[in-house]
Amino acid sequence: MAKVTRGSRQSTGGISEEALRRHIRAKGADYLQDPNVTSVGIGLKNGDGPICIQFTVGTKGDSAIESLGSRRIPEAIEVEGQMVPTDVLQRAFRPSFEIVAEEQIDLRRQRLDPIRPGVSIAHTAETAGTLGLIVFDRATGAPCVLSNWHVLNGNVGKIGDTIVQPGPYDDNNITLNVAGTLLRSHLGAAGDCALSKVQQRGYDRSVFELNVVPARMARVALGDKVVKSGRTTAVTRGVVRRVDVMAKINYGIPAGEQAIGCFEIGPDPQDVPADGEISKGGDSGSAWLIFDKGKATDIFAGLHFAGETNGTSDEHALACYPASIQKKLDFVLEPLTTAPTAVQIESIVARRGYDAGFLGAAVPEPGLSAAQKRDAVNFGRGQTIPYTHFSVCLSAKRRMARYVAWNIDGSRMVALPRRGFSIDPRIDAKYQFGDALYLENRVDRGHIARRADVCWGPVAEAEQANRDSFYFTNIAPQHERFNQSSRKGLWGELENLVFDQADLKDLKLSVVGGPVFGTEDIEYRDALIPRSFWKMIAYLGKDDRLRCAAFILSQEKLLNDLESLDLDPFRIYQVSLAELARKTELNFDLLSDADIISRPELVTRPVGPESLVDATKAVTEIRSERDIRL
Repeated sequence: MAKVTRGSRQSTGGISEEALRRHIRAKGADYLQDPNVTSVGIGLKNGDGPICIQFTVGTKGDSAIESLGSRRIPEAIEVEGQMVPTDVLQRAFRPSFEIVAEEQIDLRRQRLDPIRPGVSIAHTAETAGTLGLIVFDRATGAPCVLSNWHVLNGNVGKIGDTIVQPGPYDDNNITLNVAGTLLRSHLGAAGDCALSKVQQRGYDRSVFELNVVPARMARVALGDKVVKSGRTTAVTRGVVRRVDVMAKINYGIPAGEQAIGCFEIGPDPQDVPADGEISKGGDSGSAWLIFDKGKATDIFAGLHFAGETNGTSDEHALACYPASIQKKLDFVLEPLTTAPTAVQIESIVARRGYDAGFLGAAVPEPGLSAAQKRDAVNFGRGQTIPYTHFSVCLSAKRRMARYVAWNIDGSRMVALPRRGFSIDPRIDAKYQFGDALYLENRVDRGHIARRADVCWGPVAEAEQANRDSFYFTNIAPQHERFNQSSRKGLWGELENLVFDQADLKDLKLSVVGGPVFGTEDIEYRDALIPRSFWKMIAYLGKDDRLRCAAFILSQEKLLNDLESLDLDPFRIYQVSLAELARKTELNFDLLSDADIISRPELVTRPVGPESLVDATKAVTEIRSERDIRL
């Protein structure tokens, strides 16, 4: 798939558009904190003047600035040592999901088989939007619908939900109109976007009425001409008039106000619709294509998601950048050159992540402090990243998991071969350490959630979990002697030991674990190598009571030369949840009643008779499996 980069312009002061892009990326969110600012981007002053930083505000005038507690936007802003002019327009935005009633019903709003870009589609709980493109899941090659988050997911949707074509507003026969299931979605700075796996329909990749199959992507520039095919306004044309925009959009409860990265399109003066509207409610999800030499091209320019609010005379539309949404949703425009295997096709299962109710009793993820919440890499509206049978709370500062929470079904385990390690394409690479950290040294790629633990269920589902476990988000840097020196590998066998020797009701465990982030961790290749790791194993006893056993793997001393010198042996300790909370600064209060250290009446497997462990202590060293209390 080719990626087309459009031209770049410079301001009269000589500063490049790329420098302005860097400024918007760095400062855009700060500008949007002003209650009167609705967006900020790069445009032309007064529509045809020099390139500038262009702001839109909800209301102009001194009275509005004073009443809202807003600040006056300066005439110019310094960017990389140069003064760049500003421009201020009065404008507000809304998502384009409000439906405009029309008397005429056309094929775009009827059930089609095969489905095509440009027709009505939506989540069963939404109204109607537009099917943007037919794309392909990068991992499996499966055909998918590309549209908006607020069309395919919305405030009540979840991964795996049914998607219908046409949307319920156009035809409420949900059973007949099933067209797929929600596969992935994102709402945030990268865009308003979602993928739905195509099911129970054929598909035609050509865009309705434009009759082109998008195969390339563009990074649009000011003045580029574009065209789209949407459910409500059909084929309309526009001109890119602001780029690198951050727009403030209210999506209702619970998503609320979101800052969305995008660009702005105004009507093409050479082809203005009779009513002046290039988009209306129901056009959300439409794909804007580059328009050149009098026709639509195969170049995907942007994903339409919003337009002006009612009563605004300045007609315009907002679109997400293709490269940004592709990174979040992990799709390609062209089919894979190698056909996916049957196992790959079957393995497209919803990544629901860790299940707190898996055991039949609640085992919630640990609570985060305010600072830890700020440091967590968000996924959609959540602070953990969902995978198959596990979830990751990723630290932005440390670029590795603060913790991983996973479920184990011991009765449904599947033995599978190892896979290759890779960056999770859904998460910005700047938050992940890749292979460079592990080359030519004694640092191993250490799984936090063991791949064997998450490989259970139907073969296709287990295989997806197996692949998911090799994303670097689930990997922490560990010395090569991590398991060899930790009491002959006992650390990696703790889950198996619980299965074998605890008084379990059934063969299910919920586990949470991760590194202990410390101020004295070794600095190495831009990373901090953890000195200690922890694990909390929860299980239900035959008496239906929940039990939790917590452990820490630690080193008293560490040597700094990871290329040549050995590390001191790792030691394993069984600890109380209170001690674990002290070490990790995480909150385990909701599980305090299940802690077998602080509540000895829960212990069903006391320490062995040959053990030297004092069972009354909150921290005890584990020298062999007979020392462990379960």
